[in-house]
Amino acid sequence: MRLSPLNQRRLRNFKANRRALWSFWIFLVLFGLSLFAEVIANEKPILVRYKGEWFTPIYRFYPETAFGGDFRTEAVYKDAEVQCLILTGGLQDCWDDPEGIIADAADGEVAGAAVEKGYILWPPIPFSYTTVDNVGRAPSPPDSVHWLGTDDTARDVLARIIYGFRLSVFYALIVTTGASALGIAAGAVQGYFGGRTDLIFQRIIEIWSGTPTLYVIIILFAILGRSFWLLVGLSILFGWTGLVGVVRAEFLRARNFEYVRAARALGVPDRVIMFRHVLPNAMVATLTFLPFMVTGAIGSLAALDLLGFGLPSNLPSLGELTQQAKQNLQAPWLGFTAFFTFAIMLSLLVFIFEGVRDAFDPRKTFR
Repeated sequence: MRLSPLNQRRLRNFKANRRALWSFWIFLVLFGLSLFAEVIANEKPILVRYKGEWFTPIYRFYPETAFGGDFRTEAVYKDAEVQCLILTGGLQDCWDDPEGIIADAADGEVAGAAVEKGYILWPPIPFSYTTVDNVGRAPSPPDSVHWLGTDDTARDVLARIIYGFRLSVFYALIVTTGASALGIAAGAVQGYFGGRTDLIFQRIIEIWSGTPTLYVIIILFAILGRSFWLLVGLSILFGWTGLVGVVRAEFLRARNFEYVRAARALGVPDRVIMFRHVLPNAMVATLTFLPFMVTGAIGSLAALDLLGFGLPSNLPSLGELTQQAKQNLQAPWLGFTAFFTFAIMLSLLVFIFEGVRDAFDPRKTFR
């Protein structure tokens, strides 16, 4: 699809902004890696080869009996017995000395007979965000096994950062998109029609903005239970008023321009005039607020998690890591990890949206 000359100019301006361009690529790489979090950090193997067949435990459920075990529950792949069964093809009793048998299987011999060795491909980080590694004290400092240490429940911090980063970005993008759509639509209707419509909408927004959001979230969570989508819905429901004022002002300013009057005289429908002719001129002011909405959504999620009213406890949370850092001052790696994660993520997002805002601004040109 060929871009219009206006969009080509905007793209050139964005590329000329080196800080925004580098921030975009760094964030894209980090977010792209987080999309494959199950492959990067997982307590289950990526691939398993057993008796000539290939298995993908990170995507499918396999009982222990599929590898010659005795239980129909999901195989615990970190157990030495399960690894022994996989590597020896189930030809050896692995319950007495699994480590020794694994060493023999590595040489291609089991009980004096050559076997078709199995194969286990582990992720780079052999821990998921829920994996509890009961080795030593918790929280434990960074080492060769846990690169960023463990939290106070012996879960790998780096794995929780990867999963929590992905969840926070998805939450911020969904909330910003939903709130922006509602806020732009409401502001456009107010500013374009004005009069009684504008007056009624303004009174509704004043009442709605005065609603104690935190109390509503606490009450609904107490009744319905904590849920990711419930939190997203409530955030959109109370966050859409942020863009109404700036969009309304732009539409009030542009509603009497000559091209708008000409379009009305030609019989162009109001919705076409609003969203095809007037809205593009209001996008610069609108995009100015998007960085604050995205970073505000991430900050709000972290604050709610810190207070205990955010994501459910079974989901990875960067705010919960901050809470642990506050409660475990003897483990400074938790505080440093939370600080640098939020600082890097929010800085990259602000730089990217600043570049997008400047690219849409006709008064700015980068060389």
